[in-house]
Amino acid sequence: MINTHSNIFLVGPMGSGKSTIGRILAEILDLKFIDLDCEIEERCGANISWIFDMEGEDGFRKRESRMLAELASGTGMVLATGGGAVIFEKNRNVLKNSGYVVYLSAPVGQLLERTSHDRSRPLLNVSNPREVLKQLVLDRELLYQEIADLVFVTSKRKPWLVANEIANEVRQFLG
Repeated sequence: MINTHSNIFLVGPMGSGKSTIGRILAEILDLKFIDLDCEIEERCGANISWIFDMEGEDGFRKRESRMLAELASGTGMVLATGGGAVIFEKNRNVLKNSGYVVYLSAPVGQLLERTSHDRSRPLLNVSNPREVLKQLVLDRELLYQEIADLVFVTSKRKPWLVANEIANEVRQFLG
């Protein structure tokens, strides 16, 4: 059991396991789980793809920043961010100052495998999603590293194993 006033934020590229591992981690630590993208969709009444189509990536990122700031002001949660939530410095500051940040990393091939059948990822609805993922990881790697309290490579490991290992690390840190 950890301090229920603590927040754990999961960051990393799409397909790294933030939502899957986050749900398990929240259950292990007896915290609530929130998926930032799902929360945006629920509050807007529209899916992420539609928001991208109507408002562009910039419009989506503004919504994401507002929602992140609102949610991070709460406590006792595991929050899975979207892969691009770290783009804006203000978002990185919110994450770093509001909880324990875990960067989930995975090789591009693994990310591609995990996202290949998911058509709800607007940035990957292109002819060469591998190149997009490679570029996104390259562009964002230092931003993830900058705010991470813990870096964890998920690779081909079972989500419950990863969640248990992260829970052990978090318990030591947050006690």
